Amino acid sequence: MKNTKKGILQLLFIVVVIGALSTVALVGVGKNKIGSAKKIKLGLDLAGGVSITYQTQKSNPTDTEMKDTIYKMQKRVENYSTESEVYQEGSDRINIDIPGEDDADAVLTALGKAGSISFVDPDGKEVINGKHVKTATAQTINENGMKQYIVSLTLNSKGAKLFGEATTRLAPNRESISIVYDGKTISSPAVQTAILDGKCQIDGQKSFEEADELASTIRIGALPIELKEIRSNVVGAKLGSEAMSKSLLAGAIGFVLVLIFMVTVYRIPGLAASIALCLYIALELVLLQLLEVTLTLPGVAGIILGIGMAVDANVIIFTRIKEELAKGKTVKSAIKVGFNKALSAIVDGNVTTLIAAGVLYFKGSGTVKGFATTLAIGILLSMFTALTITKYVLKAFYALGADDVKYFGTARESKVINYTGNMKKYLAISGCLILLGFAAMGYNGAKGNEILNYGLDFKGGTSSQVPMKDKITSDVKKDVEKAYAKIIGYTPSISEVRGQNAFIIKTQTLKKDKREEVQQMLVKDFGVDKSKITTESISGSVSDEMKQDAVIAVVISTICMLLYIWIRFKDINFGASAVLALLHDVLVVLMVYAVARISVDSTFIACMLTIVGYSINATIVIFDRIRENISERMTEERLAEVVNRSISQTFSRSINTSLTTFIMVFVLYIFGVDSLKDFALPLMAGIICGGYSSICITGTLWYTFKRKFGKLATK
Repeated sequence: MKNTKKGILQLLFIVVVIGALSTVALVGVGKNKIGSAKKIKLGLDLAGGVSITYQTQKSNPTDTEMKDTIYKMQKRVENYSTESEVYQEGSDRINIDIPGEDDADAVLTALGKAGSISFVDPDGKEVINGKHVKTATAQTINENGMKQYIVSLTLNSKGAKLFGEATTRLAPNRESISIVYDGKTISSPAVQTAILDGKCQIDGQKSFEEADELASTIRIGALPIELKEIRSNVVGAKLGSEAMSKSLLAGAIGFVLVLIFMVTVYRIPGLAASIALCLYIALELVLLQLLEVTLTLPGVAGIILGIGMAVDANVIIFTRIKEELAKGKTVKSAIKVGFNKALSAIVDGNVTTLIAAGVLYFKGSGTVKGFATTLAIGILLSMFTALTITKYVLKAFYALGADDVKYFGTARESKVINYTGNMKKYLAISGCLILLGFAAMGYNGAKGNEILNYGLDFKGGTSSQVPMKDKITSDVKKDVEKAYAKIIGYTPSISEVRGQNAFIIKTQTLKKDKREEVQQMLVKDFGVDKSKITTESISGSVSDEMKQDAVIAVVISTICMLLYIWIRFKDINFGASAVLALLHDVLVVLMVYAVARISVDSTFIACMLTIVGYSINATIVIFDRIRENISERMTEERLAEVVNRSISQTFSRSINTSLTTFIMVFVLYIFGVDSLKDFALPLMAGIICGGYSSICITGTLWYTFKRKFGKLATK
């Protein structure tokens, strides 16, 4: 029996919620505009920020000292923003770029002065120094009902031994150990007991802010070499002022096209999904601001993947509903059963990707953390909107009279294709693509080039500060980019130094003739005073340690995903097949980078991580259907039949999900600036490859493993 009034109220409620959240996302709440999308922190690539340059006090620091200092500074500034960049400039300078800030003095105050620190006994003898300190954090504790503000210190093994010996000697008379920073005593806590485990507390701070300042001072002084701040600037967006506006335009167009596709293909369910996706977008924008996430291009990749997974969850549900309607069930029954049957695939797919996001966040650094944050938010929201909001809206439409099969459509009988029989053909195609990638890398190396086109983020280059004669405008910046590109063959990274009418232009290391040609161009075409151009060599912002962190994070997340799939599907062959399919997709995308000579920079990491998340989610859907169709006693022939039928049943889902995600990225490619195109092109290749591998590779791999290593019935 229809309940029109109830249906109207349900839809009205959702519309009001979407409207309220959209209003919050547009204008925010209160004087501070809490929740406003305009208040979302943007990274260096999209909005610029503060650039600080430090010089070492030591005249000739070693490479090891510089690398250790850069890595520790990277970890330190991540407390300020996960998207901060730290890299070497020249032989004795370290540059820190912190996004979304426009007050260099405030940032310097928050980071603290990078001097040297030591802990000395009453006789002035050094007990330990900064190199012995692992962590220093401010904490609030309750003791006898009273709040106390302390600094909690953790020392390394050598520091713990030295500190233990000193505190054992000083504790009987409660003598003090003074903390001396840059020659000044900043605290002199009394030693109350011998400290042997390398963990201690400094009490006596009057407020949490005072404790936090002391902790910051200890951390900044715990660097391998002493640093001195020599300059600070506010710089513009690395990708240019148009990057953000074009990204938003591309996102809006892509999203609208996805909604049109959903309504056209899935009718009333597609409309319900479109409403749920609007709520998804509004919620995501509000949460990004509330959680103070710094949004960069890799973060945008995480959002795109999240939207793709949100669409995918709805597609899985609607496919199940159509199948139930084809069996003759009523619309009400089909909706209920469809959601129930889709639940396991949605949960397993999203939880598997969420595991990867969690590991990437806790083990990764820099842009990897930013990607993991937006991906995790997207996963949680996609499950909520698909399983709750879409269902709620569908029931509202049903109450309004959408109870006829014609509003939903029915699943056609799937034509079963012999995927297992064509397995060798599929593997041959994949093998050729992967070999093409290795051949391209070999060819590049043989020609004297690097096997991949490593960009500034990976191998560094030169940074030039160029004072401009004419007032800097977006047109002037475009003209400089085009002039540089004609000479060096690619568009350099150009940021405006605000308040100085100057550009910071970063390129790969140029040969002498190219450097001279560039300088002549700047003098002739733009009236630049050649004597005022300053140039320094810079290291890659993605350090060896950050690369190592990223690799370790991917390896750990892959192992965790394998274990989860093994436990959930009760068959290690599923996990092994998923990991191999994932590796296949990554190698094919690597081939695109090698053949097209696309710049390998920080977006490369984001692209690869996106492919990993997309690939594993697509694979889970196939495996879920195989798990449903399989029986206890399986012969080899029956096993092949189950695999072929399962892949055929999920074929439309694989195509439709790939298509909707591809649309989002394709529009980004069409409307984006050059740097966005370099990001979108391999991502499109990865989406196509992910669709191909989920249909042709994963199921057949599992079939091969099961046939060779599993227990099958003889007849």
